[in-house]
Amino acid sequence: MAESVPLDSVDLHILRLLQNDARTTNRDLAAAVGIAPSTCLDRVARLRRSGVIVGHELRLDPARIGRALEALLSVQVRPHRRDLVGPFIEHVRALPESRSLFHLTGPDDFLVHVAVAGAADLQRLVLDEFTARQEVARVDTRLIFQQWSCGPLMPPGAH
Repeated sequence: MAESVPLDSVDLHILRLLQNDARTTNRDLAAAVGIAPSTCLDRVARLRRSGVIVGHELRLDPARIGRALEALLSVQVRPHRRDLVGPFIEHVRALPESRSLFHLTGPDDFLVHVAVAGAADLQRLVLDEFTARQEVARVDTRLIFQQWSCGPLMPPGAH
């Protein structure tokens, strides 16, 4: 497990602002936080080096690119062994429909967020890419009606 990085109130303010808009210019970020642009640049670089900031993401609207139906697939892999889990993970990650993949505890081994064109595409995906695999014992499908982003993510106790 990774160690927590000590963060002061300025770091937390920077992180909060960047999570709301990662395209904020260094000049605007520095002004909003109340520090010099050079100091702000150094702090953001330190947050990147320490692994607190791990990248920048571009979010797309799945419906606007022809994938209007989203679902969560709860998948049970049997037997649940490393030699089967690794290839299953790589298979799911390679599918163009896959949005995210979680390895879980409990009755289901994986939760897969997918985006497809429609119900027929979802049926094909489940039958051809999941239940057709020998190690997949069960797939439960739940349609997503609506999704909200939450955040920004801050350390425990930071408000």
